[in-house]
Amino acid sequence: MSALWRTAIGAGAGIAFGFAMYRFVGCRTGACPLNSNPWISMALWGFFGALIANGK
Repeated sequence: MSALWRTAIGAGAGIAFGFAMYRFVGCRTGACPLNSNPWISMALWGFFGALIANGK
């Protein structure tokens, strides 16, 4: 599997995990910036997933 596919799959898994974190853990008060907004949570975890899958 090429590095591009690995990175894309890792990013997709991270995005799914980020949405799950927002949906099931979340932040009830809105004071935590990483879990109170689904777009920020998905972007952050997608980035981490891509980095982990790429191995760098």
